[in-house]
Amino acid sequence: MAKKNLSKQKKMDTRVNFTPMVDMMMLLITFFMLCTTLAKPQSMQLTMPSNDQNVEKEDKTVTKASHTITIYLGADDKVWYIAGLPNYEDPSCVKETTYGSKGIRDVLIKHTVEEGYNPVARIMKAKMELDAKKSAYGSTMTDEQYQEALSKLKKGEVNGQKLETLTVIIRPLDTATYDNMVQALDEMLICNIDKYVIDKIGPEDMELITKAGVK
Repeated sequence: MAKKNLSKQKKMDTRVNFTPMVDMMMLLITFFMLCTTLAKPQSMQLTMPSNDQNVEKEDKTVTKASHTITIYLGADDKVWYIAGLPNYEDPSCVKETTYGSKGIRDVLIKHTVEEGYNPVARIMKAKMELDAKKSAYGSTMTDEQYQEALSKLKKGEVNGQKLETLTVIIRPLDTATYDNMVQALDEMLICNIDKYVIDKIGPEDMELITKAGVK
C-alpha cells in the first residue's frame, strides 16, 4: 500500500521587525523639536535701595505709608493687613480680612494713594482694555507688544500718565501654608501689583501681631 504524501504545515514567524519604527521615532522627535516653541526665560524686576549718598541711611528703604500695604498670612487660612506702615504702638492697625475678591483683593483695589486717586483700579481697568484690544477681531498686536504694554501698565504708565503704584509687603507666619502663599501671590497677579516683597517677620512685627491676636 502506497504511503500518502503528507504536507507539512508552514510555521509563521511571530517576530515583529521594529527597525522601521526607529526611523519613524527619529523623524517624529525631529518634527516636534522643530515645531515646539521653547520657553522664554522670565525675570523678576527688583526695586533696590537707593545708593544716593545724600539720602539718610534710614530713609533708603522707606516707602510712603500711603503707598504701602503689609499683609500677614496666618493659620486656618486667615489673613491680616495693615494699610500703610505698621504702627507698633497701636495693635488696632492690624485688621483681619479674607482671600478673594471680597477680601484682600478688595483692600488692594480700594487702597488710595491720595484722596480720590486709586492707581490699582485704574491699572486694572487699563489692563482690561489692553486685553480687549489684544483679543479683538483682526488685531495685529503681537505677544511681544502685549507684554511690553503690560509691563508699562504694572509700572504705573497709564495713557501717558505716571501713577504712583503700591508696594505690598507679604509676611507669612510659620503657621501659614504653602497654599496661603500661592493665594497671596495670585492676588498680586490679578491686581497687577508690580512691586511686592516676601519678608520675614521681625521681633517688632511679632510683638504687634501677637497683641492683635494674630496666630
